Amino acid sequence: MDETTAPTRPLFSRRSLIVAGAMGAAVPAIAGAAALPGEPARAALGTVRRVTLYAEALPGGLYGYGLERGKATVPGPVLEIYEGDTLEITLVNTTNQRLSIHAHGVDYSTGSDGSPLHASFNAPGETRTYVWRSREMFAAAGRRFMPGSAGYWHYHDHAMGTDHGTGGVAKGLYGALIVRRRGDILPDRQFTVVFHDMTINNRMAPNTPMFEANLGQRVEWLAIGHGNLFHTFHLHAHRWVDNRTGMLESISDPSPTIDNKDLNPGSSFGFQVLAGEGVGPGAWMYHCHVQNHSDGGMSGLFLVRNADGSMPPGAEEAIHRFRGHTHTPATSQSHGDHQGAGQ
Repeated sequence: MDETTAPTRPLFSRRSLIVAGAMGAAVPAIAGAAALPGEPARAALGTVRRVTLYAEALPGGLYGYGLERGKATVPGPVLEIYEGDTLEITLVNTTNQRLSIHAHGVDYSTGSDGSPLHASFNAPGETRTYVWRSREMFAAAGRRFMPGSAGYWHYHDHAMGTDHGTGGVAKGLYGALIVRRRGDILPDRQFTVVFHDMTINNRMAPNTPMFEANLGQRVEWLAIGHGNLFHTFHLHAHRWVDNRTGMLESISDPSPTIDNKDLNPGSSFGFQVLAGEGVGPGAWMYHCHVQNHSDGGMSGLFLVRNADGSMPPGAEEAIHRFRGHTHTPATSQSHGDHQGAGQ
């Protein structure tokens, strides 16, 4: 297996988990939800969940978040909770840089904002706890409802380099945050894709991640945008519904079905597909559909193996062709020409 291959989502995954409550131990999402992949998620209301994250320097001038010392990654681990839960994150800064953790999509006090505006950050070597709260939708006046927290969100540094964390984000301090609604279906595998300027997970083709699944497995994609350029995310041969989960809620659900969506700085979305559904196994591309971005290295592979895990015909050759392809970096002028792409 190639070193860029994404991890699977087994019952005891360390990269994607719902973290347990009172004792502060980490428990995988599936175990914590008392459900198997492909079954509805269940969780108790109002659980306080605790996790420790370590911010660490990595080779190549990068930085990452990790669930254990010496295990930081880019992107950082996927954090998951259910609507109504509270997540307490103890961030241990093992670096010599000021940094923090800032969340999208959840509630928090100014002290947990992760912003220097509120003196909410970790000084070099400092340990600090951030508290994120979530809530379910509730009835409001006028036969309307206020939205809950369920969605595919993300977290990132907001203090390294500048008061907006520009340096930390550029160097890999980011990750995915999922707030699930009770009844959501859990995936077999889970992939995080971060488009940052001209990179995917801080890599450029042909060194971008190659994600793998077996035919028919339920795969959850988490897409996040950072940096200064506007992008679109396209997945070959697979489609999803443009709503919260990527799946139709009923036979009359009017949500459009898409295979390409804007992925711009600060935005995020997620969806689930069945690997190879209707098209079969193969080495399928994912990439930015701004043409000079994909030409410049913003592309990767989604390898759908046969149901038994074996390599399908032609896939190995396609992988070799991808790795041997010459990607032409886009010019700065071309970047400017596409600043408004997808808007």
